[in-house]
Amino acid sequence: MLGNISTFAFTVAAYSLHVLFVIYVLLRPRSRQQSSMAWILFIVAVPFVGIVLYLVVGDIRAGSRRKRRHRRIQADIRAVLRRVWSDTGSSAIVPWGTEAIARLARLGSNTLPRDGNRLQLLTGAQDFVGALVSDIDNAREHVHLLFYIYLDDRVGRAVGDALVRAEARGVECRLLVDHVGSSEFLKSELRRELMRAGVQVVRALRTHITQIASIRFDMRNHRKIAVLDGKVGYTGSHNIAEEAFHPKPRFAPWVDATLRIEGPTVRDLQALFIEDWYMDSAENLDHLIVVEPEEHEDGRIVQIVGTGVNSQNEALVRVIQSAVHMAREELILTTPYFVPDEGTLAAITTAAVRGVHTIIVVPARNDSPIVALASRSFYQPLLEAGAEIHEYTRGLLHAKTVTVDRDFAMVSTANLDRRSFEINFEISTLVYDSDFASELRLLQKRYLEDCRRVNPRRWAARSWPRRLVENVAGLFSPLL
Repeated sequence: MLGNISTFAFTVAAYSLHVLFVIYVLLRPRSRQQSSMAWILFIVAVPFVGIVLYLVVGDIRAGSRRKRRHRRIQADIRAVLRRVWSDTGSSAIVPWGTEAIARLARLGSNTLPRDGNRLQLLTGAQDFVGALVSDIDNAREHVHLLFYIYLDDRVGRAVGDALVRAEARGVECRLLVDHVGSSEFLKSELRRELMRAGVQVVRALRTHITQIASIRFDMRNHRKIAVLDGKVGYTGSHNIAEEAFHPKPRFAPWVDATLRIEGPTVRDLQALFIEDWYMDSAENLDHLIVVEPEEHEDGRIVQIVGTGVNSQNEALVRVIQSAVHMAREELILTTPYFVPDEGTLAAITTAAVRGVHTIIVVPARNDSPIVALASRSFYQPLLEAGAEIHEYTRGLLHAKTVTVDRDFAMVSTANLDRRSFEINFEISTLVYDSDFASELRLLQKRYLEDCRRVNPRRWAARSWPRRLVENVAGLFSPLL
């Protein structure tokens, strides 16, 4: 009898706990209702485990103390930027039809389009690291690097050696790497060598298990930024790693795209680096923002958008959706992880229905099996709308790019998924220039030469077990 009462009491308590958590999840902001429904399904389907996982990674928590600190740092940096930009006046008028994108982008990090930027598109890892090492060797004042992944491999050693040479010349070198993405490097002999040489190496977003109640432990600084003397900058999808990428060699080579920038926009890259550096090192580098990059007469209009948990993260998804809606003739997107939210999926399918030649390029083999399955759950509505889906077969296509009508281009660190939209700290570069958009489009077209196009009829006829697995993964796509 006592055992039956205990069982009944436990059942009621467990049921009540689940009901309370469902109510708690439903109280989240309306903008996260899609992921809320996925969490409710998971909590109900996997009792107790679902609750524990929700407590760990369910809410987007940055910690109240950290958020207050970040707001203060952002306010200080933006005050300096307002002063220096008012002195130099480098805001540009974007081409007709792209004004809405520029306005939305400004919400991300309060940056404006800047004219007079020279751009170089770097694709292969050797081209990227060769240019970066050369610029480090030519630096005279400071070298600032921020990368999600830094590996102790041939590329990591080449960059590390350049940093050591720079320090020996009296150049101040700062290296900020993500605590998780670069965990092996942070324990490596290379890191110790750099620090012995005087290079400052700092972990970004370091968290402890004791903070799990206030800070989401899987927040990542996914940005890739290099700034040299405040006059040359880099950003894109390259990490400091060989194309072979030894942590996941069976998916190699990793195929990336990065921009080398000379011009006023470098100051905005510098400001984002300083913001992140100040957050994790407590060293204030505001004085370096006053360094004025050269404005080039033959330059292009570029706008930097930094997004993150403590910023206006919705700016990124709004920019992407606005760019998709702007398309009239052609839209090409490349991304390694394609798990769009409902609004982005609707924008892309609507573009295809409107008659826009819509092309999505993703890897044929993804390093995340769950993400790959979830991605394929979106194929059917896209194919039915008339979009083309191409799967890249010569490695893991890691470049995150968008071109619209050969008029607008974006090179980003952000994937087309909720992690990039809501959780990670990302950086995107918007280029309002038809020549550059055409150049980036040529790169995208080269990717297509190594792709297999998904056949709509064959896709619709795939086996029901395969559809079932993909659609189940798709149900949980808001959690990925």
